Amino acid sequence: QVQLVESGGGSVEAGGSLRLSCAASGRIGIINAMGWHRQAPGKQREMVASITSGGRTNYADSVKGRFTISRDNAKITLYLQMNSLKPDDTAVYYCNVGGKSAVYPYSDFDSWGQGTQVTVSS
Repeated sequence: QVQLVESGGGSVEAGGSLRLSCAASGRIGIINAMGWHRQAPGKQREMVASITSGGRTNYADSVKGRFTISRDNAKITLYLQMNSLKPDDTAVYYCNVGGKSAVYPYSDFDSWGQGTQVTVSS
């Protein structure tokens, strides 16, 4: 099994910044894509940002230029730097990691974190 532990959420005023972290542990053989998703009350979960094993990034239009996703392969940790936060960014943020187990039969895994609340006040 692969476990993901998120941290860094909280409450900030509009225009502020937060940095989310997601530490992965377990029988991880290969990590492919890693990403952040969010779910606001009454809305569907949406992709915020993703990063491939090669470092290619992708962002939702709503966060481009404000959020930066990065990963530390040695620490198996994913980050999301969020700047110029807006009230519309208020949501529970989830990290997602996909890859292959380190243990035979090297099955694919797709793990989700427990979520961390981000609240932005106007």
